[in-house]
Amino acid sequence: MDQRVTRMVCERPVVLFSRSSCCMCHTIKSLFADFGVNPTVYELDEIPRGREVEQALLRLGCNPAVPAVFIGGELAGGANEIMSLHLRRALQPMLKRAGALWIDVGLLINIDI
Repeated sequence: MDQRVTRMVCERPVVLFSRSSCCMCHTIKSLFADFGVNPTVYELDEIPRGREVEQALLRLGCNPAVPAVFIGGELAGGANEIMSLHLRRALQPMLKRAGALWIDVGLLINIDI
């Protein structure tokens, strides 16, 4: 199962393991949506063998197992780590390097339509 999770996270620039009822997962999804990033989301309470995937995430160092965010195939962390990266202005550069974000979101504020 660990190899399956590794394959899942390497297939897309941003992968989020979530639970449909988790408020912190929703917060991270909203943050990515605000950036215009469309992560691949696996809802562990809705996918087949979701409990096994959750156990594999725990073995990979995700504690708690959700939300678990992988950027560019690497574990970026859970909600606390992602929000910390965002507050330090380090999240956008990571997303750009992974190919999930093409423009600086801050530039959109200055564009007159």
